[in-house]
Amino acid sequence: MSPRVAALTAAALIGFAANSLLTRGALAASRIDPASFLAVRLASGAAVLFLLSRSHATRVSADDPANHWTTALALTGYAVAFTFAYTRIGAGVGALALFGAVQTTMIAAGLRAGERPGRHDVAGLTIAVIGLLTLTVPGASAPSLAGVALMAIAGVCWGVYSLRGRRSRDPLVGTAHNFMRAVPIAVGILAWQWAHVFVTPRGLLLAIISGAITSGLGYALWYAVLPHLSAWRAAIVQLLTPVLTTAAAVVMLGESMSWRLVIAGGLIVGGVLLSLGVSSRVRA
Repeated sequence: MSPRVAALTAAALIGFAANSLLTRGALAASRIDPASFLAVRLASGAAVLFLLSRSHATRVSADDPANHWTTALALTGYAVAFTFAYTRIGAGVGALALFGAVQTTMIAAGLRAGERPGRHDVAGLTIAVIGLLTLTVPGASAPSLAGVALMAIAGVCWGVYSLRGRRSRDPLVGTAHNFMRAVPIAVGILAWQWAHVFVTPRGLLLAIISGAITSGLGYALWYAVLPHLSAWRAAIVQLLTPVLTTAAAVVMLGESMSWRLVIAGGLIVGGVLLSLGVSSRVRA
């Protein structure tokens, strides 16, 4: 992985982690309802990406898989399922269901496409998954089946969205088009849920930041990275997101640190680095 790709990957993952904290701050604290958060998030992301993409001379062709209704529907499915799952499931079990589905979807697609991970890659993934279980399972209460199902659907949709992004020709323009296509669906869901709408100024601000910065720009960065990654590498590197989210919550929100978090984080980071360090052995 080149220094440029590594830097862009790190920036995208930081955006993902920040987005989790923003969503938690908005929905878990009941500052805004899920439908309003979804609509504002997608609309603000679409607006910022549209303004930025207007300066691009590139025009994404109709056959670009990163600029297609299928890709936009995958993005929308992820955003809808993730948002509504957040009010039904704890953060720990939610992360396990989400990233478990992402890993399964992307790794299965990579194997089907002919990628052949080596023993060190499999060992790294195994260690990272053990770390994820250590991070998310202890202390978790019995989860809502609806919440788990929604978070798993979100993971599958995100896996599909990421896989299609591996053939992106213009990440900024493609991401802008996907967000703009998602907005009408989000508005329709908002209209359907109108009786449950409530918005506070803080909740609205968090939704705008989530859409304009951590989602819109973060997803564009992710699409810039994906063409340089195998499906295996793109899948496993995302396991760093819950580590970054936990670390940020400790530093920024004052949440307590424990040896379990340290050990879990070490296992995830070590497993990812082990797999990425030999990822050139993943053969297609």
